[in-house]
Amino acid sequence: MAQSNGNEHSGHRKRLKNKFVENGFDIFEPHEALEMYLFYAIPRKDTNLLAHRLLDRYLTIGGVCDAPIDELIKDFGLSWSAAVYLKMLPEMSRLYNESKLSNDYIIDPDTLGDKFKAKFIGRTSEAVALILGDAKGKMIYFDIVSKGSINSTELPIRKIVDLALRHNAKTAFIAHNHPSGSSLPSSGDIETTHIIFTTLRGVGVNLIDHYIITDEDYVSLRESSYAGKIFYMD
Repeated sequence: MAQSNGNEHSGHRKRLKNKFVENGFDIFEPHEALEMYLFYAIPRKDTNLLAHRLLDRYLTIGGVCDAPIDELIKDFGLSWSAAVYLKMLPEMSRLYNESKLSNDYIIDPDTLGDKFKAKFIGRTSEAVALILGDAKGKMIYFDIVSKGSINSTELPIRKIVDLALRHNAKTAFIAHNHPSGSSLPSSGDIETTHIIFTTLRGVGVNLIDHYIITDEDYVSLRESSYAGKIFYMD
């Protein structure tokens, strides 16, 4: 009897894997995708019920991956390794997206918000990202320059200027995330944008835009009315 159950369990996993190979996750229900992902963290147990329980609590796969590790272990019986494996999913997704940017990527303002948004996948605390461009519009730098609020410390401004000079940049774009979910800029965001704009202009670098990123959306301060005339100063 135990052998039969084991064969049935193994057969179910194989069927899901074949389904993925043939179709990707396009025809999977969220619980099936999560169940299959958990195969590799929990190799000897049925992960179907666990996937349902996790989604009942956190609603989406993103919510599951963003859940605190201690909570996943305590409330759902995951091992530390299995909980870490779940936390790796958004981080690996971000690394995958970043790796597809070629070294000669020409900065396109129409898609830049999406590029920044991908940079913040899996980040549950505030961070500041910077893109630098050369005289021909090619991206020469793209990375997180600070973890924490953009206006909580002078460090991001000093580092942004230092990086711009080091890379001989001509243009700069910045972004920071609002984990709270609101894409509306604070008065501090606007003030810091003005300081960064004028500081960079003093060293011959043009700050083109500042994006505020949330899980669902982003706002371009240049294209919105929030920043006033900051980006159009003489």
